[in-house]
Amino acid sequence: MNKPKVRPALPQANDLEPGLVVATYGRHCLVETPEGRRLICHPRGKKNQVVVGDQVLWQIAGDEGSIEKLQERRNLFYRQDEIRTKSFAANLDRVLILIAADPEYSESQLSRALVAAEAERITPIIALNKSDLAQPFALAWERLAPYRAMGYSVMPISLNPRSPVVDDGVADLCLQLKGLTTLVLGPSGSGKSTLINRLVPDAQVETGEISLALNSGKHTTTSTRWYWVPALDGMAQEGAETGAARTALIDSPGFQEFGLHHIEPTRLADCMPDLREHLGGCKFYNCTHLHEPGCAVLAQVESAQNPGTISVRRHRIYAQLFEELGQRRW
Repeated sequence: MNKPKVRPALPQANDLEPGLVVATYGRHCLVETPEGRRLICHPRGKKNQVVVGDQVLWQIAGDEGSIEKLQERRNLFYRQDEIRTKSFAANLDRVLILIAADPEYSESQLSRALVAAEAERITPIIALNKSDLAQPFALAWERLAPYRAMGYSVMPISLNPRSPVVDDGVADLCLQLKGLTTLVLGPSGSGKSTLINRLVPDAQVETGEISLALNSGKHTTTSTRWYWVPALDGMAQEGAETGAARTALIDSPGFQEFGLHHIEPTRLADCMPDLREHLGGCKFYNCTHLHEPGCAVLAQVESAQNPGTISVRRHRIYAQLFEELGQRRW
């Protein structure tokens, strides 16, 4: 008579070790222990659901580790289109959206990233690179006027090492990042790698070590990874306390598209501060803010007759997104 198979008991929480996910690729991820040791881990189950920034519980499994539990997240920053979901990182304090004055940045892509941050209640920072290019920068800075009016932190910087500007703005930007975990996001060519390498001098060495550890070769260039920034932790700050939080940057791949299919169309206006300010004042409770009479949002869209507080460009982006989200396929 065959004896029934006995499943091995699942590990207890007190048998597991805490760790931080600092890099991911495919079925591999790199976990850092509280002591700073890093090891390759594999999530239990068929689907890898961990992302950089996740706090996990793991145990030794041979020469590597097995992730047994994903701790509760504060937030998850991600994008979603009709085909797939792309998760960037979890447990963020800030999202730094880095754009450049030249070539001209996409305001639609900027708005999409801001909406995704607002949806997760993550504070965004906008940094406009190439302040050393006087005319293109002046035009790009003017286009960002609505975002400054909304209360967003919009910072001018120059990452050109031969920049003639006296103040490149990087020191001021660093003050906004100190002691926080920040995802650096932006299209290819915006200067993300330059910024990371400037703040983390060993970033290229560390990237190579991660690539070797994960044995994923050139494909690691599309992965997301975590960097500690000890230089910012050492910045002089009046009243700084011992044991203050450490500074971390998360470098993400560049993006060309940023889908928002995980956001309901009716929630979109609440994720856009210039529109959100006027919600609740519409004549109809289910107002789409596109064509209804008595709409408090439409009443604030600027025109030749009405100075307004909502730019025409911003409302046009809202209308395009609302239509896109309303047509998504399930």
